[in-house]
Amino acid sequence: MVATDNSIFISDKAKSKVINLMKDAGVGDDPNFFLRVGVVGGGCSGLSYKLDFDNEVKAMDQVFEDKGIKIVTDLKSFLYLVNTELEFSDGLNGKGFYFNNPNASRSCGCGESFAV
Repeated sequence: MVATDNSIFISDKAKSKVINLMKDAGVGDDPNFFLRVGVVGGGCSGLSYKLDFDNEVKAMDQVFEDKGIKIVTDLKSFLYLVNTELEFSDGLNGKGFYFNNPNASRSCGCGESFAV
């Protein structure tokens, strides 16, 4: 992936999974809901990723859209997530969302935490 601007991106596979999860949560048809991504302290490498559905944009939030998916993050998290792509794997080596983060200097074996 070559980043053309400072944004947050989503792969086709992750987009499909997000759409299905939003439908399962009963918010798939509500245009006010979006995917909120963030970074929180913790995990074996120091920082962990956080994903959730939300319908409230806060004052300092950064709002992006990729492949028709609205992605929102707080300003502090965006500093760690700039040009990151959200991916989804359903392979034998693990199932779930993961972040392809060019800003991470290292990540843990489980892929759920990272350091810069």
